[in-house]
Amino acid sequence: MARRVVPTVFPVDPQLTTSEDLGLAIRAARTASGLTLEEAALAVSIAKQTLGDLEAGKPTVGLGIALRVAKELGVSLFMAPATEASSISQLIREARA
Repeated sequence: MARRVVPTVFPVDPQLTTSEDLGLAIRAARTASGLTLEEAALAVSIAKQTLGDLEAGKPTVGLGIALRVAKELGVSLFMAPATEASSISQLIREARA
């Protein structure tokens, strides 16, 4: 019996400040695609436990793995000087509206 995947909402604040923020975005992308944790882990060639840890915001997942998973599941990350973060976040929020 196939599991039903319930979509979760993508984080409203586009500024990434914690491992939990990244985990929420990755979970939202995965569930929006209709993939179970097992299916997504298989698709990106990592252990189910690793993907679960990443989605839970555990800081023990390696940065390289986290960035690869984000990219493969459709989460874009951007870099900007901290002094510009507020204005860039506002522009992203306005673009989403």
